[in-house]
Amino acid sequence: MSRRGTAEKRTAKSDPIFLNRLVNMVVNRIMKDGKKSLAYQILYRAVKIIQQKTETNPLLVLRQAIRRVTPNIGVKTRRSKQGRALAIRWLLEASQKRPGGNMAFKLSSELVDAAKGSGGSIRKKEATHRMAEANRTLAHFR
Repeated sequence: MSRRGTAEKRTAKSDPIFLNRLVNMVVNRIMKDGKKSLAYQILYRAVKIIQQKTETNPLLVLRQAIRRVTPNIGVKTRRSKQGRALAIRWLLEASQKRPGGNMAFKLSSELVDAAKGSGGSIRKKEATHRMAEANRTLAHFR
């Protein structure tokens, strides 16, 4: 049977524990070489550490961190989902660069810092904003 005219929009899957699509997006970015169960372990350990550190809902910390890191403007125009994907990527890169123990601890520290408005991912966002502003001022010379 032909699939013409029946364009179904695919819905993003949610993770098994929190039933949250954002958690699934983060897990898919953490995942390397198809090792999804390891990516889930890393994120769930990080969430547990956040719970112990902040004594608040770790999903709220995750959402707030991603909201703070998401760029408002970019060098290219960005749609909201692209901005969120960029924020997740920046959070993971910044947590990988952190010194210290395992990835779960580094990720939890970066998420808590980003939710508070500091950390490597926030610096990356600010650098991108500065570059976009500089490009905007030079745009009329072209």
